[in-house]
Amino acid sequence: MTPAANPAAPGRCAVLARAVDEPVAGTAPQAARWVALEHRGAWPRDINAHPDPSVSGFAARASAAGWRPLLIRRPGRREPAGPTRVVLADTAPGTTRATQLTVAGPRELGAVPLPSTGPLPGETLHDPLLLVCTHGRRDRCCAVNGRRLALAVTAVGEPDVWECSHLGGHRFAPTALVLPTGYLYGRLDPGTAISARKAAALGEVEVGLSRGRSTWSAAGQVAELAVRDATGLRDADALTLDPLARPGTVVVHGPSGRRWAVEVAERPGTEPRPASCGIAALPFVALHAAAVTPLS
Repeated sequence: MTPAANPAAPGRCAVLARAVDEPVAGTAPQAARWVALEHRGAWPRDINAHPDPSVSGFAARASAAGWRPLLIRRPGRREPAGPTRVVLADTAPGTTRATQLTVAGPRELGAVPLPSTGPLPGETLHDPLLLVCTHGRRDRCCAVNGRRLALAVTAVGEPDVWECSHLGGHRFAPTALVLPTGYLYGRLDPGTAISARKAAALGEVEVGLSRGRSTWSAAGQVAELAVRDATGLRDADALTLDPLARPGTVVVHGPSGRRWAVEVAERPGTEPRPASCGIAALPFVALHAAAVTPLS
């Protein structure tokens, strides 16, 4: 196998981040609502700079309305041209839901409603989606590791698997997003990816390898996962907290009035590492849960 095809090749950001044992918790991008646009053609490095103004305009409108836009496509051989699917998801506990609309083509995207709050338009999707980042123009690790994962999971018959554009956290590739719950994962293999999607189908969350729920800030992600680790709670919507929580004491609210205080602290990494392939290794600071204390 040549270095270009070897996901463990020296110099890859995912290999170097694993070597210094960089934690994945607290590294998910924050987005309460996601909108995923099916796009069968080539993806530019930045979807906001897509050469088709219908696509770039849609991405800009989504971002302005508080949505995180993605491009998606089916793994493997490209499907023939046809109606374009648009998936919308609300990740907030209590309103967690994904819907789907179809449009004839990009020129109709201007008519797709993108409400900042309230019900989502479209037909409800009852099965969760696994979106695997394969955005090669953003990072080589996502291109190699992500595509391998997406194909492997699809090959065993797992439904509702998509390739997607940039999710951040290249150094944790392969990374994936589960919708509608909004949990992101890193360093996945086929077994852990399937477990994450199957847990969401039961209304639960698989804590292992989770980067956090995109509904929350980085500190909130760390606090929520720490409470799940401490209690074994798997219900995806069982815990709530301040979406803008910062490092320090984060109060997490659970079922039956239960509450926990989580001390979220910064910890310098042991060695520098590159955040992406092809850039210099730099020192980093990771968040961790120093203590979890029941309050009631």
